[in-house]
Amino acid sequence: MGDPRKTRKQFKRPLKIWNTASIAREKILKETFGLKNKREIWKTETSLRKKRHSARSLLALPLEERLKREKELIGSLSRVGILTKDAGLDDVLTLTIESFLERRLQTMVWRKGLANTTTQARQFITHGHIAIGGKRVTAPSYMVTAKDEGKIGYYAGKKMILKPVIKNAKKEEKKKTIKEEFEEAKPAKAPAEDAVDVMKAVKEAREKAQAEAKGEKGGEEEPAKKEEAAKEEPKKEEKPAEEKKEEPAKEEKAAETKKEVKK
Repeated sequence: MGDPRKTRKQFKRPLKIWNTASIAREKILKETFGLKNKREIWKTETSLRKKRHSARSLLALPLEERLKREKELIGSLSRVGILTKDAGLDDVLTLTIESFLERRLQTMVWRKGLANTTTQARQFITHGHIAIGGKRVTAPSYMVTAKDEGKIGYYAGKKMILKPVIKNAKKEEKKKTIKEEFEEAKPAKAPAEDAVDVMKAVKEAREKAQAEAKGEKGGEEEPAKKEEAAKEEPKKEEKPAEEKKEEPAKEEKAAETKKEVKK
């Protein structure tokens, strides 16, 4: 048997890990069911492989023994909720990995509306907020049986809250009806359009006031500029007259200097 402390691997890795088709498929499964890593996919694949192998081996047995062991195999799958009691070996051979992943506690919590996403469901389970029949379960990969499916809820000490708290369809429907009523009771012109019209009117009034203020300032400034220009003009005219007076005085001085030189 071996040492129980050293358990064997519960899964078998695929032969071709770097296959593009398998990588894409595993990525989709990991995202949809909120799995931690690909080992969880490989574990479910090994359990599915075992069930198929046992179904194929039963086909080679005699009829009496096959019927007896067939009931045991289908009973084990029906207890988990994967198949019904009326199923046969052909139904076992047509099973997929999704049928096993749907029965995990993580996906059941998400399907029931106790969590918004699969990752949030995993967080609730690992933190000890989910219980089955009043007993806390902290394993996201726990396979929920058909009997315990209706006993999943929030764990709050000794009490159990079976109703979903995060999502409430009735509240969403009420919100939708209120929105529809509000849209029907709206006026012909939306309040946003009224606000835009008011802003335009305010802008126009401001522009008019600014234009009038500029016009008044311009009217006051124009006569002042004219007066200043009129004062400056005579000064400009006076300058050449003074220059004319200075010219004869200069000529007289030059003549006197010439006379002195001759003497």
